[in-house]
Amino acid sequence: MTITIHDLRKLPGSYMPGSAACPGCGATLAFRLVSRALGPNTVYIVPACCFSVIQAPYPKSAISAPLYNIAFAAAAATASGVYRAYKTVNKDVNVVVWAGDGGTVDIGIQALSGAAERKEDIIYVCYDNEAYMNTGIQRSGATPLKAWTKTTPAGKREMPKDMPMILAAHRVPYVATASVGYPFDLVNKFEKAKNIRGFKYIHILSPCPPGWDFPVEKTAEVGKLAVDTYFWPLYEIEDGKLRITVKPRKRPLKEFIRLQGRFRTITDEEIDELEKIVMEKWQFLEHLEKSERVF
Repeated sequence: MTITIHDLRKLPGSYMPGSAACPGCGATLAFRLVSRALGPNTVYIVPACCFSVIQAPYPKSAISAPLYNIAFAAAAATASGVYRAYKTVNKDVNVVVWAGDGGTVDIGIQALSGAAERKEDIIYVCYDNEAYMNTGIQRSGATPLKAWTKTTPAGKREMPKDMPMILAAHRVPYVATASVGYPFDLVNKFEKAKNIRGFKYIHILSPCPPGWDFPVEKTAEVGKLAVDTYFWPLYEIEDGKLRITVKPRKRPLKEFIRLQGRFRTITDEEIDELEKIVMEKWQFLEHLEKSERVF
């Protein structure tokens, strides 16, 4: 089933008014879409991250679905236990980890790798705002090269970890990337994932206005530009076969970079170098798309 805009309007979501999110928050936009695609028969496991605050302080909540807050490192392990508990009582429920990049690519990677290795029947979602935003904008393993954070004032020197490919190397049934700038690509990947048995991993680019330093009304535009400049390729790997799901007409990387204050220290020459890296990644994905299997 392919979800259309008419379907999306009719589907009930789990996000209610009155959250503690920042204006223009990409994570809340992503959750609105995802909760509609997954439906009410879903339990969310949330480690320490922005969303722990967004959902609102106890005893109130902006999320109508069952949601379990857990320690930074334990989300995937907790989701494994929750799924098995439901399985014991013969209930078929979507068990979903909703984690930021810090709790995924850094602090939570051990439990995540273990759950993927065991092929646990859960959906692990990383909403990636590319830094530790909840604690004041510190760099994470997902922060892009040259991006400013409070711990990389001259720009990050290292490339980010490629978590989708790391998870694909575990030979799980489904891995995908998504962006809030392409909402129907996003929701249809969740529609597919919820019907696949085994471990599923979806990595969503989640633009953050205060952390990336752009106007709050530009979230969707930034998310779309990331894809249109090939900075954030959209693809899925199903049973080892890679497919690029959106092939936009290429736009200059400078359009994406110059819209964000976090790249304030980058020069035009460095943008050109970064664009070469971006295009090498795109060409590599095109090569993999022609291959029989990724791993």
